[in-house]
Amino acid sequence: MNRRLELAVVALVAVLDQFTKLLVVAEMELYQTIPIVPDLLNLTHIRNSGVAFGLFNTAEFAYKPAVMALVALGALVGVGLYASQLPVSHRWARGGLALILGGAAGNLVDRARQGYVVDFVDAYWKGWHFWAFNVADAAISVGVGLLIIDLFRPVAAAQLAVEEPRVS
Repeated sequence: MNRRLELAVVALVAVLDQFTKLLVVAEMELYQTIPIVPDLLNLTHIRNSGVAFGLFNTAEFAYKPAVMALVALGALVGVGLYASQLPVSHRWARGGLALILGGAAGNLVDRARQGYVVDFVDAYWKGWHFWAFNVADAAISVGVGLLIIDLFRPVAAAQLAVEEPRVS
């Protein structure tokens, strides 16, 4: 995957994420639910002031929105630096990192602008309920999956052995 395509993926994910969130905010009241697939999937307008999977959502502390935005920015910069150093031969990982960066950017825009992230995909089954998420979160999850796939590719493992000297 070349750099231009990677940057296009980052931009596309961030724009799609922001577009879907704007639609949800414009068309749905907070906490309103619209069933999509009965007993499986709803659209539900939720605000997440925490981090991934609602962690710290109920925690209250001074400057929480700023702290969360700074943590997200730090993660975005760290992943971006890692992505810029990754060899071109790691196509799966580079594609995954592009998805992660796009998702992180989309959620960072929310945190910086509003102090919370808009979530709206609400998946559940019987007594089990998954955390509400959005396009950015889905892109990040798929990106992590691609990184894991890249780790288990025989070619990637052989390249890591050659690229990184062993410490005895």
